Amino acid sequence: MMHWEQLLSLKRQGDKGKRLRIEQDDTRLGFEVDYDRIIFSAAFRSLQDKTQVIPLSKTDFVHTRLTHSLEVSVVGRSIGRLVGKKIIEKHPHLKEIHGYQANDFGAIVAAASLAHDIGNPPFGHSGEKAIGEYFSIGNGKKYKDQLTAKEWQDLIDFEGNANGFSVLTSSRPGVEGGIRLTYAVLGSYMKYPKESLPKKPTSNISDKKYGFFQTDKEYFQEVAEELGLMPNKTANDIGYERHPLAYLVEAADDICYTIIDFEDGINLGLVSEDYALEYLIKLVKDTIDTAKYQTLTTKEDRISYLRALAIGNLINDAVRVFIENEEAIMKGQFPYALMDKSKYKAQINDIIQLSVNKIYQSREVIEKELSGYQIINNLLHKFCTAYNNDFENKATNYDALLLKILPEKHLVKKENTYERLLHICHFVSMLTDGKAVLYNKIITT
Repeated sequence: MMHWEQLLSLKRQGDKGKRLRIEQDDTRLGFEVDYDRIIFSAAFRSLQDKTQVIPLSKTDFVHTRLTHSLEVSVVGRSIGRLVGKKIIEKHPHLKEIHGYQANDFGAIVAAASLAHDIGNPPFGHSGEKAIGEYFSIGNGKKYKDQLTAKEWQDLIDFEGNANGFSVLTSSRPGVEGGIRLTYAVLGSYMKYPKESLPKKPTSNISDKKYGFFQTDKEYFQEVAEELGLMPNKTANDIGYERHPLAYLVEAADDICYTIIDFEDGINLGLVSEDYALEYLIKLVKDTIDTAKYQTLTTKEDRISYLRALAIGNLINDAVRVFIENEEAIMKGQFPYALMDKSKYKAQINDIIQLSVNKIYQSREVIEKELSGYQIINNLLHKFCTAYNNDFENKATNYDALLLKILPEKHLVKKENTYERLLHICHFVSMLTDGKAVLYNKIITT
């Protein structure tokens, strides 16, 4: 059984003592400091030039990873506050003895939601697949014999969530613990609190992917144990049941990409308005103000109104599912995403299916994914080769020149093959779409 007073830990990496909520300054609450630290980080800023779905689009209404992350954090804050209010009512000692407020839950979920895509490579989800396939079926295959099974799995199943944990927590000279977030926020960020092997050992939602690289496992375990997460793997395998608030971060993301990717597709003309209205009306029929709706004269305003209502309804339903299942969640016995148990599940599935057919498989998106594959493959091959040759004192003049264009923070020595390969993967994953195109142009001309 997990306990809220442990799960809401304000501790940060390197702290010797406890940070008590009752002693916090409410004008600068630790969880809100986390939000600010993420906003001001270079990794977060780079999301402004990373594809959400539609590539390198300069139109007014298409989302980047940055705008998507901001919207997920707003939705996450609402879900967190509503859940927090119910949890504090149910467990009054959290407020009376420890000083926690309903809004603390919102602040934690907002910060974790803000960071949820911070480790994602350029060119959308195809970027993750491109990195993985460079090692599984590309030139990177030759490194397999030098790695352990789990190290190899980290590379062939390169995972944005695990990369994000690294971004948020990895130390550099003079920068201990990365962004140094509270353990509560890190726990809520960890949707898949396990290592890359065993792969999908159960159908539990938290086993679907993995959440940390082998380089980060010691710190990952420290965070999990401090929060009192429940171990669910045996022998030498590391894995835990989810932090309860990770379900809320996931729900905020699910709500946003379901509704907002759909909205982008409608505004771009990939989905016809009449068709779209039929789908959205099913989500909002109980809350729509028909008179108000009929006064809206533009497609954008009509869709925007329905989108806001749909998100509101899905937020309230996510809160209902969480509160109804709180006991099972706290015991690590809820193996589903919250939206899988939504009363709107059928409508959500219909919208996602339409988005897959009309948006995710549109020519524009497929062309972006194809060029992304090629660019990432090329960058990985050139930089992995140069970096390893340099380590082995076999660098060509070309290798030496190539390494000179690496950003300063990436000019570090790594002692083993796995760490060197992961280091280059990390460099490539942190490039924006535009930067990746530029680097590719430099090294192929």
